[in-house]
Amino acid sequence: MTDDDTLGRLADVIASRRGADPDRSYVARLFAKGEDAMLKKVGEEATELVMAAKDAARDDAAVPRVVAETADLWFHTLIVLTAHGLHPDDVLAELRRREGLSGLEEFARRGGVAAAGPGGQTDPSP
Repeated sequence: MTDDDTLGRLADVIASRRGADPDRSYVARLFAKGEDAMLKKVGEEATELVMAAKDAARDDAAVPRVVAETADLWFHTLIVLTAHGLHPDDVLAELRRREGLSGLEEFARRGGVAAAGPGGQTDPSP
């Protein structure tokens, strides 16, 4: 484990570019287009990650795409966090809060109803 603050530094760069010239900054362009554009990019990147992971399950040569698509998803997620005045530290604090809880227990605390799967098992996936 490392004590790396890459996400925090990247979030700071994103915040600094929020009001920049949209013709010179991709981040500024997304902010200028509004939240729907940001959320659309998160959805696109999530879909690309799913497709990369499915490809990697069949072909080891596709594994690096999983990393690249995850980086794209995290980047665009940081833009959405910034739009809401949040920082990666907020997400990390939530993950620390959940640490040591079973997924099913944590899901129940949020009011989720776990779906029964094969053999009566539950899946806390949202």
